[in-house]
Amino acid sequence: MEIRVLKYFLAVVREESITRAAEVLHITQPTLSRQLALLEEEVGVKLFDRGARKIALTEAGMLLRRRAEEIIDLSDKTVQELLTQEERVEGVIRIGAGEFGAMEQVAALCGTFREKYPRVRFDFYTANADVVKEQIERGSMDIGVLLEPVSMEKFEYIRFAEKERWVVLMPKDDPLAQNREIRAAQLETLPLVLPRRLNVQGELANWFGERFSRLQIVCTGNLTTNTALLVRKGVGYAIVVEGAMPFRDGTEIVSRPLAPPLTASVAFAWKRETHINTAMKKFIEHAKCFLSMEQSQEQSI
Repeated sequence: MEIRVLKYFLAVVREESITRAAEVLHITQPTLSRQLALLEEEVGVKLFDRGARKIALTEAGMLLRRRAEEIIDLSDKTVQELLTQEERVEGVIRIGAGEFGAMEQVAALCGTFREKYPRVRFDFYTANADVVKEQIERGSMDIGVLLEPVSMEKFEYIRFAEKERWVVLMPKDDPLAQNREIRAAQLETLPLVLPRRLNVQGELANWFGERFSRLQIVCTGNLTTNTALLVRKGVGYAIVVEGAMPFRDGTEIVSRPLAPPLTASVAFAWKRETHINTAMKKFIEHAKCFLSMEQSQEQSI
């Protein structure tokens, strides 16, 4: 016995006419008549006395009317309670992340999530992937937005569709800025500022090849904001991911991509096999749906 059919039944009871009830329900009269006949067949008793002018309930029909009203009322209350439960989702979701382009998607993800669950707030912690990974393992962070390479053995994760591109930061008036792209040989004798992460340095070592051992590394750093200041003050040329400088206006510092291209994936990760609260569970579900849509749009372009 479906809730929908019970609502049809009650509409006929109120209107005392199948024709008028069909108009109220926005369905055809034959469709409504068929549904009522099936209902009588299902319960095994006659529910209506069909008169010339109006329809009246049999004794069995009056019993069903009371029960149908109770059932529908209970159904409506249950739906309302579930909606209220959704509104009560609250808490703090702690997100550790580096500085890269994928954070624009993370920001959009947080915005759409809060539209649905306004009682949830976010606590962001900015650091490189090694530090964030350690924080998640210790339970200090819930979610990590991690620039690979990083060991993911203890994590569930979703990769962002778009990869991060490695570039060289330099002053706008530097002779090197005349190039559209930068090759390893052009950097071999220049003072360089590299990422602090050893895994990333390993990726750069593979890209530079035998030249890596001859590089003039004058500084390492874990935040591109500070690295850009070093470039502006002439300390060296910095190798960073392009998306780490989204609001750079190009008046003082410019970037040029490495050639051949060097890219890195970013993962949205959380600890495997650990208890998570309702807010986290819903945020992960939301992220899976959101990022899946982003990936589909990326593939269709």
